[in-house]
Amino acid sequence: MTRQQQLGPNLTFYDLHPPAADMLAEVRQSLGAPQPSLHPKFFYDETGSALFDRITRTPEYYPTRTEAALLSDYAEEIRARLAGPHTIAEPGAGSCEKIRLLLDAWQPQHYMPLEISRECLLDASRRLADDFPQLHITAVCADYCQAMTLPDTLVRPGRVVFFPGSTIGNFEPQDRTAFLQGLHRLAGPGGALLIGADLHKDSHRLNAAYNDEQGHTAAFNLNALQHLNRELDCGFNTDGMRHLAFYNPARERIEMHLECLCDQHIRLGETALTLQAGTRIHTENSYKFTVEGFSAELARAGFTPLGCWTDPDQLFSLHLAKT
Repeated sequence: MTRQQQLGPNLTFYDLHPPAADMLAEVRQSLGAPQPSLHPKFFYDETGSALFDRITRTPEYYPTRTEAALLSDYAEEIRARLAGPHTIAEPGAGSCEKIRLLLDAWQPQHYMPLEISRECLLDASRRLADDFPQLHITAVCADYCQAMTLPDTLVRPGRVVFFPGSTIGNFEPQDRTAFLQGLHRLAGPGGALLIGADLHKDSHRLNAAYNDEQGHTAAFNLNALQHLNRELDCGFNTDGMRHLAFYNPARERIEMHLECLCDQHIRLGETALTLQAGTRIHTENSYKFTVEGFSAELARAGFTPLGCWTDPDQLFSLHLAKT
């Protein structure tokens, strides 16, 4: 059952009660597979979020600052193509920081952040409500799947869905189409999508972006294991693991792995598991795109591309499409 609370004159909170994941069962299955893996969500505890913030500020990591510059430079041009957006929805809104630029530039009537973490969502939404008193905020606690099929009380025609960053590249190709179709449903009839996509570029620059000299990306990757140690008492020896990140040209993606430098004897509840030295745990993919290729993916998901904006170095792209 959907729970609704009025938390302020311009802030309404809806709790769709996203199902609690069975963390132990999920980790046991993924680490026990022939190719061990971990879902990227395990990067993001409090420590991991702080580390990712540091990554975005490194000289090597271009996506965040490049996208911010594109949003700043082209916000008015994008708005003109939308004929004045009144409602913006942002799945996976996190700290609601990126949306501030669009709120300033577009001054919409309504903003709907969707986020699975209640505390993160409530904290960010309260700050935003204080800073934008003329904006009505409908904060929705939901996972991505729920976000695509909202209750009737939350359905509004003509939403602009904002999905910034390079997160779309984390999806496998077959899953990406289904996810984009979900964003199409979230936008609704007469709606639109503004989405970021990281572009193909020199492999040296890609490799550098995921292997920063300060070691923040390595610490971020290893923190997934420290997170599991804290939550599940797995017993990973993180000193016996190393971060690996490299561009795979055959699959047009960056891959992140954690390699066992020695045998890892870990506990998964009542189950004991040994990962032998040399075993790699696959933690993340980040697919890279061409403007033409990603535009075609949007069209396959039911969108009509309206425009694309890139920086002078062709590092990153912002795509606008209508439903």
